[in-house]
Amino acid sequence: MIPVGAILNSADNSGAKKLKLIGIPGGSRVKFASVGDTVTVAVKGASSVGVVKDHSVVKAVIVRTKKEVRRKDGSYLRFSDNAAVVISKDKAMVGTRVFGPIAREVRDRGYVKIASLAKEVW
Repeated sequence: MIPVGAILNSADNSGAKKLKLIGIPGGSRVKFASVGDTVTVAVKGASSVGVVKDHSVVKAVIVRTKKEVRRKDGSYLRFSDNAAVVISKDKAMVGTRVFGPIAREVRDRGYVKIASLAKEVW
């Protein structure tokens, strides 16, 4: 559960260092985003050799959250940070690597490429 205004780590090598959540699809009735959701973020700090530039507005998929996520089998999953992967308009990854573990819900939402590049899928 990540609200608008939260700062996320970048979990890929797109060049972004931090990402600020500025929009959640679904209008004003959706207050929080969770693992696997596609959100609009603003880049806060970027590498000079990266693909994305500082202060640009891009789409991202949330891959890790500090707040636990309940699964259908009753188990819970939580991570030590909030992180996202930058994607393009056609839902393809901008970077070429994914750092750290990601949740299985990302793969279930159709982002198979992100899951296949991740070191671990929990």
